[in-house]
Amino acid sequence: MCGIVGYIGTQAATEILLSGLEKLEYRGYDSAGIATIWEGEVNCVRAKGKLHNLRSKLEAVEAPAQIGIGHTRWATHGKPEEYNAHPHMDTAMRVAVVQNGIIENYRELRQDLKQKGYVFRSQTDTEVIPHLIAEFLKNPPSPPLPLLHSSSPFFEAVRQAVNKLEGAFAIACVSADFPDELIAIRQQAPLVIGFGQGEFFCASDTPAIVSHTRAVLTLENGEMARLTPLGVEIYNFAGDRLKKQPRLLNLSPMMVEKQGFKHFMLKEIYEQPGVVRACLEAYFTNDPSSPINLSLPVELYVDLEQIQILACGTSWHAALIGKYLIEQLAGIPTQVHYASEFRYAPSPLTANTLTIGVTQSGETADTLAALAMEKERRSGRELKYQPRLLGITNRPESTLGEMVSQIIDIHGGLEIGVAATKTFIAQLMAFYALALDLAYRRQTISPDQLEEIITSLRQIPKEIEATLERQENLIEQLAHDFAETTDFIFVGRGINFPIALEGALKLKEISYIHAEGYPAGEMKHGPIALLDAKVPVVAIAMPGNVYEKVISNAQEAKARDSRLIGVTPVNDGEAAEIFNDLLPVSNVDELLSPILTVIPLQLLAYHIAARRGLDVDQPRNLAKSVTVE
Repeated sequence: MCGIVGYIGTQAATEILLSGLEKLEYRGYDSAGIATIWEGEVNCVRAKGKLHNLRSKLEAVEAPAQIGIGHTRWATHGKPEEYNAHPHMDTAMRVAVVQNGIIENYRELRQDLKQKGYVFRSQTDTEVIPHLIAEFLKNPPSPPLPLLHSSSPFFEAVRQAVNKLEGAFAIACVSADFPDELIAIRQQAPLVIGFGQGEFFCASDTPAIVSHTRAVLTLENGEMARLTPLGVEIYNFAGDRLKKQPRLLNLSPMMVEKQGFKHFMLKEIYEQPGVVRACLEAYFTNDPSSPINLSLPVELYVDLEQIQILACGTSWHAALIGKYLIEQLAGIPTQVHYASEFRYAPSPLTANTLTIGVTQSGETADTLAALAMEKERRSGRELKYQPRLLGITNRPESTLGEMVSQIIDIHGGLEIGVAATKTFIAQLMAFYALALDLAYRRQTISPDQLEEIITSLRQIPKEIEATLERQENLIEQLAHDFAETTDFIFVGRGINFPIALEGALKLKEISYIHAEGYPAGEMKHGPIALLDAKVPVVAIAMPGNVYEKVISNAQEAKARDSRLIGVTPVNDGEAAEIFNDLLPVSNVDELLSPILTVIPLQLLAYHIAARRGLDVDQPRNLAKSVTVE
């Protein structure tokens, strides 16, 4: 969940590293640092807190180095203090390393290195790496190993060190004694290499380098890259040279800018109509004989008896709606599991089961580990228990894409704000397409019903636009009333219960207000004890099977003096009489309503946080891509 940037070329490295880290600050912002090589020395500057603190410290440093590495940190081992910030160096201050991930065997390595005289200055697991590299530089294996295809003692020392590490990591390192080399390593944590004109880059994610190049190569697990002024060489951990070709990114620098919005989160909320249009174009055709195009093989569906979905956070909420859609439209029993729990208490094996992993980044450690475990425990068994794996992600080129043979690309585009908005909507669209595809193939809905749902889906983008236009000033004013609020309750029923959970999560994530989501019918079974005039209740009440029930539950809350906020259809007279405040959305079929009802809840969380003066895009303690357990 940390951000890594590396550069070697002909330009001054410091500003390239800093600007790259700014594009990756969504991955971590507890501390930051850079290390450059200049006049035979490693110049390492680190700072606690946001990147502007590091930039201020660097203003006093004059070192026009042309090679360097940078890091922005989300703390796992050790407090977010400057002494724990990356880069970390060896005792002699000749090797500098940045890392994203966790070194699981660092305690044993640390103890062994201490006995050899290496001095540790931090509490982090990362610090063992530069000491290990220094040890292999000083004491190469005996008898000496051939340098294989690389003539670099530094590369060979790094390779030897990496083979001692256990865990999931991405690493970049430089050495004052080898000023024309930058080594990058990937093992279960993302890392890409960028190819410029006489310059080369490495980064945790492409936004860091897209302003310099669109030609990139994604390192795979167990691969190392040696970057020099002459080019890039790729090796495996055994030291064998690999032949790989870069690809061109479908990404422009403009996509990583705010484009006039105050925050990325607000920009991304307003991008949601476009995201839905992209999904509609990708998933649905105008051919009545083949109306849905997910490009999934028929073997994935044959004799399908059960579906299990593995996800975390916002993706878990999307999966709950996916469960509702799959069960109600296609009639397939579906379970949704927290990936972090499934890893240690998996469900009993069931025959003919499709396992779906949902992660917007494609790098969520718990989801990947749960999928890997499920794949392993089903492999080698009789045919009906064989693994059927499907991924739903915003990044098909991610680790998830390598792990599973079938992917649904959610077409969300780059999302910078840590709190997921448009990728949640995109995940919902993927589940609508999947559920309808299953229902179509199993003939659990009629062709007329299918056509009616798809036609209604095609109207959703303009309904989102109407909702945004209707809500913006209204919610911004409403947010003023909650400057001192400490608790919120969100309620919904049926397909909108997960939206209550998502609304509560968004508010918690960016405003730091305690918020909980409940099925509206469960309020009287305990949570109602929390209600009084200081606890607002947000109820999602859309016409359909549970509308009257939600209204009744809302009245129970009103009787306890709670301020009632209703997400309801526009011009709903009954709701106007019951709720203190209305957040109206377009009147759509209950089955499609989650795509609309989440919009005012995203805006409510955003405006309350912005009103409080909080960092909306980079909320405390959170990172965009959770790549550690």
